[in-house]
Amino acid sequence: MNRRDLLLGTIGAFATTQAARQDTSQAVGAADPLRDPTVAGMRRAVVAPLDNDEAIKTIERRLKCTCGCNLDIFTCRTTDFTCTVSPALHREVVALYEDGKTADQIVDAFVAEHGEAILLKPRAEGFNVLGYVLPGVLVFLTAATIGFVLLRRHRARVLATVPAAVPAAGTGVALSPEERDRLDQALAELES
Repeated sequence: MNRRDLLLGTIGAFATTQAARQDTSQAVGAADPLRDPTVAGMRRAVVAPLDNDEAIKTIERRLKCTCGCNLDIFTCRTTDFTCTVSPALHREVVALYEDGKTADQIVDAFVAEHGEAILLKPRAEGFNVLGYVLPGVLVFLTAATIGFVLLRRHRARVLATVPAAVPAAGTGVALSPEERDRLDQALAELES
């Protein structure tokens, strides 16, 4: 076997392997809906002017999609193209908007139909206020507790390092007459 035959055999084996890989990738691509060539021929929904209106987007960003994705309606309908719930909710929002309803009226209509669970952010009224206030209060109380504990530990450490021979202020320790004279002289020098 010479070099030429070896090289041609290697190239032939490589080409066969590549052809086999291409066949399996085409089979996988046919099952993958993102690579399905028949999708290109499907009829797409017509985009209406209100589909991209800022007022509609603002309303939809306040409401949660009920498909279970925990996204707002606008994000779900513009990112998850397999969701059938968000386009229906979008059509409801657009219909209410075209009827002349304000943003708050549309949100109220959705709350009346689906309950408060459809709101991405609960209203700050009644028991919901606790959800807004409680985290801040807990953070403050935790910081105050940690500060108090650290201050007490610092004071205990300082008191432990003070020599026992020095009396604490206000303990009522009596001074000897010699100590009293020295203290009076030192105070007189400071005043002059």
